[in-house]
Amino acid sequence: MRDALRRDLTAALKARDRVAIDALRSALGALDNAEAVAVDHAAIRGYEPSSEHIAGAASGVGSTESRRRELTEAQVRSIVRQQVDERQEAATEYDRLGRTDHAERLRAEASVLGRHLG
Repeated sequence: MRDALRRDLTAALKARDRVAIDALRSALGALDNAEAVAVDHAAIRGYEPSSEHIAGAASGVGSTESRRRELTEAQVRSIVRQQVDERQEAATEYDRLGRTDHAERLRAEASVLGRHLG
């Protein structure tokens, strides 16, 4: 699904479709955030720096890279579903407040993402 989201983002960028661009970037960002590994601050405090010039600095090839979690297809679908649901809930609230322009935009974004859920 992530590949399909990226392909659609490329197409939306070429078409200059702001609604699709915003929705797809947001969903891809949510997926990236979900893959982030939590930092173990206790381990960092006990870390011995490899550079005497910068406290806590690491050196060498790959020293600044961290492993990321791998999401299952079900987790990816769940995150995209969450993005759709959040937009629909916010659209309902905007309707209640009389801001139909914002509600329509959020529903359009939800529709863009909803296509990927089948």
